[in-house]
Amino acid sequence: MTDQTSARIAFIGAGNMASSLVGGMLARGFSAGRLTLADISAERLQMLAGQYGVNVTGSNSDAARDADVILLAVKPQQMAEVCQALAPVVQARRPSPLVVSIAAGTPIARIQGWLGAGTAVVRCMPNTPALVQSGATGMFASAEVSESQRVLAKAMLDAVGIALWLDSEEQLDAVTALSGSGPAYFFLVMEAMIAAGRAMGLDERLARQLTLQTALGAAQMAVTSDDEPGELRRKVTSPGGTTQAALNVMESRQLRDTFLAALLAARDRSRELAG
Repeated sequence: MTDQTSARIAFIGAGNMASSLVGGMLARGFSAGRLTLADISAERLQMLAGQYGVNVTGSNSDAARDADVILLAVKPQQMAEVCQALAPVVQARRPSPLVVSIAAGTPIARIQGWLGAGTAVVRCMPNTPALVQSGATGMFASAEVSESQRVLAKAMLDAVGIALWLDSEEQLDAVTALSGSGPAYFFLVMEAMIAAGRAMGLDERLARQLTLQTALGAAQMAVTSDDEPGELRRKVTSPGGTTQAALNVMESRQLRDTFLAALLAARDRSRELAG
């Protein structure tokens, strides 16, 4: 395959993350006619076929039969049943089609145990901002994944944000804690700032608009600047000023230690869920 955008890709599961990937991939030049979505919901499939012009089917096996990539976008508790049903299709193909899993907490060894030894698997940890093409995804490939398959997998996930390769599968637990769960941390900070704004006399609408735009602006500055976040913080913190007063309170209450403890708890829980 000379052009990854011509790959035949089967999505097993057509939920929000799968549909977001489809939308992002089509915007990046992937062919709608080469994408097939399989799901138990005929209504969902009909809607996505109308929206994107992709192929749809109620049969996972039919979707996967001739696919270059099988993307598993089902709930973790459904993975065993789905993979075992797909095993004959995957095992009939050698070299193996690429299997990409975006299911949390399901190790590659377990997926290969269900699909068959030698299956090429990329395990990914995307996050919910992928729904608005602003995602951050950590990726790890099994030894069976070829270089061209790695390029293809990254192109697929890059379509909804950024995708970064990891050195070990174990690092996916840290990625889960940092970026997988990360949007919730920022949402909590936004909630707290909006509540503080209201406590200081601003109405809900004004406090919300100012908070969200400030969060967006800060993120945009951090993404586009050559400075590290710490340097950007220092540049907006005048000695003895209002920002310094606020940061002194946060530092005195061990905000950094709180974040470290929180992320370690999320990482450890990810390990527990993976078994």
